[in-house]
Amino acid sequence: MRRRGLVLAAVLALVALSGCTSLLGPGEPDPQQLNESADYDWDSSVNASITLEKNASAHVYGTENRSELRVYERDALGQETHLEIRALQYRYPNGTVVTADHSALSVSQTRERTIIDVPNETAGQVAFTAPRQGKRYSTPVFVEGATNLTLPPGARVGVPLLSQVNPPAGERSVTDNRMTLTYENVTAQTIRVRYYLQRDLLIFGSVFGGGIVLAIGGSVYYWRQIQSLKRKREETAIDIDTDGDDFGDDGPPPGMR
Repeated sequence: MRRRGLVLAAVLALVALSGCTSLLGPGEPDPQQLNESADYDWDSSVNASITLEKNASAHVYGTENRSELRVYERDALGQETHLEIRALQYRYPNGTVVTADHSALSVSQTRERTIIDVPNETAGQVAFTAPRQGKRYSTPVFVEGATNLTLPPGARVGVPLLSQVNPPAGERSVTDNRMTLTYENVTAQTIRVRYYLQRDLLIFGSVFGGGIVLAIGGSVYYWRQIQSLKRKREETAIDIDTDGDDFGDDGPPPGMR
């Protein structure tokens, strides 16, 4: 029994360390991560602004008529889980920016949500970063209304085979080699985007063009092979003359002459 108890304790310890047990919960946010430095584009003309980098996303949300903002993400199985945020900041309407160690800001976590408490009765903005990777991005819509989604440098959407945007953006613009998708009023539950880099388009075009050249070359080669076989067949074929089937012109057989 003692051995079984030790084995069970070891298994529970491993599961707890991996974050897969419900006994310990998700844990508290890391204060050092929350106080990391970051520069945000406090564009007050939109309700939400998301800027994608190679390995992170920067979020700025308006908090008018809000005392908290609950954020989350979906894992590979589609289950909702709390979002690991960093570099938390809050901007007051007068332009004053405070960081996570300010008394006006607090963060807590549940297994499914990260809860950001913001100052009441102020039409300010809250900002944070979150880790990401790959050329696909998906985020729940935390704040409805006008939204800007800025892609990484050199990233584009527009070629159907290489990109997808859902819901479709009302406007696309490019500034300093960065494309921004603008939504006048987002009411969808999720924004999804799949983009490509401009160099990917060149590679795709080269591969596609090379494939066409190979296909044409292969077709011409096989056509020539077929024509060559036809000529050889015509040259070696025996032309059978049906008139040559007579065994001589000796007249009718005996008895009929």
